[in-house]
This record gives sequence, C-alpha cells and structure tokens, in this order.
Amino acid sequence: MVYKLLEKIIGTKNDRELKRLWKVVEQINALEPTIASLSDLELRKKTDEFRDRLAKGETLDDLLIEAFAVVRETGKRKLNMRHFDVQLIGGIVLHEGKIAEMKTGEGKTLVATLPIYLNALEGKGVHLVTVNDYLAKRDAQWMGPIYHSLGLTVGVIQHEASFLYDPDFRTEDKRYDRLRPCSRKEAYMADVTYGTNNEFGFDYLRDNMKYDLNDMVQRELNYAIVDEVDSILIDEARTPLIISGPSEENTEIYYRINRIVPKLKKDVDFTLDEKTKNVVLTEEGSIKVEKLLGVENLFEPANIELVHHVLQALRAHHLFKRDVDYVVKDGQVIIVDEFTGRLMPGRRWSDGLHQAIEAKEGVKIESENQTLATITFQNYFRMYNKLAGMTGTAATEAEEFAKIYNLDVVVIPTHKPMIRNDYPDVVYKTERAKFNAVIKEIEDCYKRGQPVLVGTTSIEKSERLSKMLKKKGIPHHVLNAKYHEREAEIVAQAGRYKAVTIATNMAGRGTDIILGGNPEMLAKEMIRNNPQATDEDFRKALEEAKRICEEERKKVLEAGGLHIIGTERHEARRIDNQLRGRSGRQGDPGSSRFYLSLEDDLMRIFGGDRISSLMDRLKMDEDMPIENRMVTRAIENAQKRVEAHNFEIRKHLLEYDDVMNQQRTEIYSFRK
Repeated sequence: MVYKLLEKIIGTKNDRELKRLWKVVEQINALEPTIASLSDLELRKKTDEFRDRLAKGETLDDLLIEAFAVVRETGKRKLNMRHFDVQLIGGIVLHEGKIAEMKTGEGKTLVATLPIYLNALEGKGVHLVTVNDYLAKRDAQWMGPIYHSLGLTVGVIQHEASFLYDPDFRTEDKRYDRLRPCSRKEAYMADVTYGTNNEFGFDYLRDNMKYDLNDMVQRELNYAIVDEVDSILIDEARTPLIISGPSEENTEIYYRINRIVPKLKKDVDFTLDEKTKNVVLTEEGSIKVEKLLGVENLFEPANIELVHHVLQALRAHHLFKRDVDYVVKDGQVIIVDEFTGRLMPGRRWSDGLHQAIEAKEGVKIESENQTLATITFQNYFRMYNKLAGMTGTAATEAEEFAKIYNLDVVVIPTHKPMIRNDYPDVVYKTERAKFNAVIKEIEDCYKRGQPVLVGTTSIEKSERLSKMLKKKGIPHHVLNAKYHEREAEIVAQAGRYKAVTIATNMAGRGTDIILGGNPEMLAKEMIRNNPQATDEDFRKALEEAKRICEEERKKVLEAGGLHIIGTERHEARRIDNQLRGRSGRQGDPGSSRFYLSLEDDLMRIFGGDRISSLMDRLKMDEDMPIENRMVTRAIENAQKRVEAHNFEIRKHLLEYDDVMNQQRTEIYSFRK
C-alpha cells in the first residue's frame, strides 16, 4: 500500500527515467531547424567533424544531441522517414547500454540507426544482431542509405556469405541488390555490421581455432545492439553454441536398446516427470532391463553407459514427440525450435538423445560428436564492452536481464495511444471443442472481412487447423517458419481484407503487419514473373498497389482491424504478448483472444486439475467454455511458475559455463 502511494507521488523508476530523457529530446528538437538548413555535403562533413572532436577528447555523450539530429535529418532526406520523439528516447536508451521495450510497429529498425551512427564514430565497430539472415540483410539494405550518405561503411554477415553495402551494385538476383560480396574480415572491419547471433558467436569460436592471427575475422567486441533481445538472450540462452567433430563410436548400442524400450511399462518400470523432462527407472524396471540386456548388475561402473542409454531411449520414446519437438525429413531427424517453430538443420541434441530419437524413427544413426569449441550466448554477449537491446516484450523478464546481463529495461511510450481490445481467455474441457470454437470464430471474421492471424505452438497444430479450414472452404496461408523470405512476404499481407493466416509462434517476426496490406511487397509480387521489369514498371506497379491497399485499409478499419487468435498459452507470457502485439500497431484498432483447453500442455502439467474438477462439479458440457478473469489469472500464475523454473535452469547453465569461461578466456588469450 505504502509502495503504491509513493509510486503515485514520485512516479515509478521508469517514469523518472523518461522524464530525464524528454529533456534531451527537447534539445535535439531545438537543433532541427539548424541541421535542416545544411546541404547533403555539409551533413556528410559532420561525421569528420565529430571524429575530430572525439580525437580531441570529447566523449560520445557530448556528441549525442548533434549526432542524433544529423541522423534524423538524413533519415528524412534519404528514406522519407523522420524519427518520432519517442524513437529518439529509444535511441538514447540503447546508447546508454540498456534495453528499450518498444511495442510492435514502433519502428525499432529506424531507432537503431541513432545509437549505431553515434557509436560507430569511434571506429571500433558496432554489431546489430538479428534473429535470422533475412532480417539482417533486409535491415542493412533498408537503413544502408542513411549510413552511406554519412560516410560510414556497412557489412552484412550471412550464413554462407558476407557483403558490403554499395548503393551502385546490381545483381541478377534482385534480393541482393546493393550488396557487394566481400570477405568475412572486410564485413567485420566495416563501421557497422549486421548479422545473426549464431553467425557472430560461431565466428568467434572459429577465430579461436585458427592457427594464424591474420586468419581471424572479428576484431574486439565493442558495442552490440540485439534486436528481439528477449528471443536471443533468454529463449536461446539454454542452447550453447558448439563446434564439433566426429568421434569414433559404435552406433549398434542405440538399435539394441531401442528394441527393448517398448517392453518397459510406464509407472511400473519407469516414472516420467514432464515438468523437467526427466525419466527414472524403478526397481522392477532395472531388473527387467538387466534380463533383457543380459547383464548381471546394471549399476556396476562398467555398465554406467548402458543406464544412460536406456534413460535417453525412454525420454526419446515418451517425452519427445514427432512434428512437435522434431520432424523427420529426407531420412534425418531435424529439431524444431520450441520458441519460434523453426526447423534447425545442423543442430543436434547432445548426450546420445539425438541418436536415441534416430533409432526410434528408424533412420540412419549419425555417430555422436565430440565438442571442439563451445560457448553460451550469455557469455558471448557479456564480452562486449557495451551491450543494448530492443524488443516488444522485456518487462516480464526484467529481473533476469538485470541479474545476468546487468541490463536495465526502459519501457518506451507508444507514438499513438494503443486501442487494441484484449478479450479474456476462453477455456474448454477438450482440445477438440477448443479447435471447433477457433474455426467458428475464424469463419465469423472471414464473413465480415476482418483479417485474422492465428498463432499456434507447433507445426502439427498448424496443419490440423489448416485441414479444418480447408473443409470449410476458407482460403488461408500457413506459415511454419521454414522459409524466412517468403514468410515475411505472407506476414506483411496478413492485414489485408479477408486474409486468414495461421502461423507458428514467431513466424515472420520483425515484419510489420500493415492494415490493408504492404504496397511495396504487393508491387514486387505483381512484377515477380516479369524478368525484364524496369524501375519504371515497378513504379507503376507500386502506384496500383498503393491504391489497392488504401481501399482495403478502409474496409479493414470498419471491420475492426486485425484480430489475433491464440490457440494455446505458451510457457512464457512474453511469447503470448508478442503474438498479441502483432495487432494494434501505431494506434490502429485491433483485438485478441486466447482459446485454451484442459488438455493443453501448460494446463495439464501446471495446474489444470483444479479447473478440471470445477468443470466436472458444475456438470459442464465440453462445448461450454469458461470465460473468467480468475481463470486467466490462474493461467498467468502457472506461466510465472514455469518462467521461474526456466530461469533457474538458465542460471545453473550459466554457473557451469562460468567455470569453463574462465578457462576459455585464459586459453584464448594465450593464443593471441
């Protein structure tokens, strides 16, 4: 109570922080007329002037107000985009090495240009880290004109190539226009380098396996801005980066154990713990395994490997599901990322789990790898002299950012007030009833012309919904996060009249959904099949696309904007908020609702029993939903428990890695 009263009088920490930042924004605004009167050449010369002042002892903070004003003016001239005041606040927060929480559609890509330019003046390099190759390439091409006209060089790191931004470079593949191929080292020597967390991390490990210092591609890790910081520093934090080589190992053992696993009975021979994804053999189970494998004592030191393989085979059969945790494609088991729903070819589970799943699926077993170099994302990003991040959802994980990365979160106000309508969750008794209700709601929106984006937690659920929609004859797109480039094009048009899009959690993240559709992407679609298309043809197609999108926008606004349907709650509230955040951007109308069932994993494992018995006592029909704020609160509490549990796992992983990190740092420093 006292805390709430104090908050009212002196404001929250966030309010006080914003108050301080608004004063700086006023000073940047005051410079606008002066900077606007400069010619393009004079603006370009400002970069040299700033560098001279730094050399004479001034600091980046001394230059901030003028540098931000210069970038804002360049953005207006080169991209016809002027940074809003709230975007300037975001830029200052990033420069100060904090996390800026900005809602979807608030222009994070443009915000990053401010601190990137200011920090690149030192000449030590600035990295902008994105979640996939498509976004790294897109953002560098999109923002390249600002940096180039101010005299900065821009590099792009991709999985199998690297480029420098060059406005005059053209290629047959239009997607790579203005990107001139270069060596990896050149891309890292550029003032600004765009790339993904995986590429930066693996390049660091590869550098430290080189025999000659001149072959190393990275320089000192100076300043990084991590886009979608929660996805990279939290969701990915349980997955270390590993460079491995083959080891000599016999794979016959996996087939042998796979044959005995179906003979073991759940709750008699072994017990499962779904929360921790663990399996424990009972006494009866141990005796049965000894008989089946023909060994005297399973727990003798000589047989300890066998116990490990049996437990991994049980996990593979009972805890890892096909088309949820992994898919089988071209005779290989490929992991599905639980957060994004993306396939991750090349990644393998360790400790023989991947081999156990290969045996279960009857595909060729690849031999176990041995680790040659490894690092966690936590320790990689903590090596930067200064780290900052931006995302639409960070406040729920503020404690973790503070404890592990020493990063504060500042919530940036939106440019226009948010008017999205978030309806309470609806809970059904069975999954079947839930999906029927979802289809009904989609049908209703489709008839009214309101665009719908449906979020699912797995590829399997997406395909199930898609089949149901086909039966109803409702045209729709399904995104399973397999093709980033195509995905971005489909998501960009998810706000069109009568559009129905089904997507796994993070499909198309980083792409704005504009109500009525995205005219540029529509124009590209129009001329895609014409290889001889000229710039003039594109201009005409763009005019037509703008007219179509404007007409559709009016219809969509009347229908209520973009409607979001969540078909299950995720373990982290943040991921649900990201889905919701796709609607209601820049003051647009919109709505969202989550449909749940007592058979969903979150409800089943973390506290669905109380709600289930309540439904039984009330003799509720399975098609009758519960819609109650109390239920929504109970679900949020379950999510908080899971978040805390996952935080503990990440903290322990980091504590183990910290020991290795001291050794890694020492050894790598000897080599330099």
